[in-house]
Amino acid sequence: MNLLNRTTVNTKKYPTKIVQFGDGNFLRAFIDWIVHELNNQSDFNSGITIIKARSGQGKLPILNEQEGLFTLFLKGLKNGEVRNEHQIIDCINEGINPYDNFDHYIDQARNPDLEFIVSNTTEMGIIYNENDKLTDKPQSSFPGKVTALLYERFNTFEGATNKGLTFFPCELIDDNGNILREIILKYAELWKLEKSFISWVKDSNDFCNTLVDRIVSGHPKNKIDEIQKELGYRDPLLVEGEQYHLFVIEGPEGVQKKFPADSIGLNVIFTNDIKRYKTIKVRILNGAHTCLVPVGYLYGIDTVRESVENETVLNFLKDAISKEICPTLDFEEAELTKYSNDVLDRFKNPFLKHELMSISLNSVSKYKTRVLPSVLEFIKRKNKLPTHLLISLAALIAFYKGDRNGIIINLQDNSDVLNFFKDLWSSTSDTEVISNKVLSNTYFWGVDLTQFEGLQNEVSNHLNNILSKGMKTYLDEFVN
Repeated sequence: MNLLNRTTVNTKKYPTKIVQFGDGNFLRAFIDWIVHELNNQSDFNSGITIIKARSGQGKLPILNEQEGLFTLFLKGLKNGEVRNEHQIIDCINEGINPYDNFDHYIDQARNPDLEFIVSNTTEMGIIYNENDKLTDKPQSSFPGKVTALLYERFNTFEGATNKGLTFFPCELIDDNGNILREIILKYAELWKLEKSFISWVKDSNDFCNTLVDRIVSGHPKNKIDEIQKELGYRDPLLVEGEQYHLFVIEGPEGVQKKFPADSIGLNVIFTNDIKRYKTIKVRILNGAHTCLVPVGYLYGIDTVRESVENETVLNFLKDAISKEICPTLDFEEAELTKYSNDVLDRFKNPFLKHELMSISLNSVSKYKTRVLPSVLEFIKRKNKLPTHLLISLAALIAFYKGDRNGIIINLQDNSDVLNFFKDLWSSTSDTEVISNKVLSNTYFWGVDLTQFEGLQNEVSNHLNNILSKGMKTYLDEFVN
């Protein structure tokens, strides 16, 4: 069986107008799909070059072997009908690893057709590293790499105002575009770059705040042989996602004209106020995902759908949403109820096998941005502790012990987080000590959580019960 590439199938080729940081399943099933649709239904005519955001090879070797092609299956409800459809996405031209070929990476800045920068480097990606230097090849941080790229572009085109770029950072943090812009300007100061460059960054580039929403379950490894046999070709990059999608963009008026995805019927919204969309989505959809991962996985379940098909886990999650997350949001109760029910229905999508471990990447930072705001707001409004959300936090601590019933958990996080938990769990089994060390770690949470009355004691008790009884027994007792 032949590998999918541009010899296997007849596809179009587009000029590179987009540089994308990140080669993960989500961006390929979301942004790259949107670009593919724009190319097919309008004169957008844009190709993508993917940049490896972190060291390591990732998917780039196979992406280049397949000449940028991959198969996308979208499954679920579309216009009220159950749809299961697939297409070959052909807008990616190549992938570049700046750690192996920095010159090829920086050469992208010299492309006169370049218009957009897209990224999804997770919540830990948009960070400032004071050790990054302009002379590094490459810089360690994503914003550092972008600053170097922009500086090269500024110099190549002598500060031309029409050569600035439009940024769509898809990381799930508030004001993602504004924060990326601030860090880039901070690097410009650190590296003592010209004032004219700083002015060009501010005046000639658009940093949009965004919100993205599509459940992408990833590569269906358990049924890939059957799927490939039906397709007639091999595709290690094949990815599955749901039909539902939402892309909210907050930026200048001109962005909508440059990126007219709403004009072809896609659920892309241009707005002056993204906060309303982001708050409800991040707190409920992403918050529920993040709460579910350690609880469901330690319970003995591997996927989102299997989790919500389990009555105990489903009831735990429903109560976490309705009793502890929704009461912290200033929306009409009917709107919150509808959105919450829609989220749970999406979790039950029978077509998707969304692995809990695939969502577990950087779970600590995800809990901070997606769940902790609900925890703190609940305490503020109710003057009591949100038990379900704290059980999830205790389960998260137990999850980072790296063991599920004697089987090693393949933890995925940055080295600081992994080393912290490794050292902590190897030094003591005292749940009070462990919970104190974790909750007081302001690097994790941005605040010392032990200062909230009773919080450490409750988390410690939940952690002790999870470890002594097992997650399944403890959750069964708690819910029932």
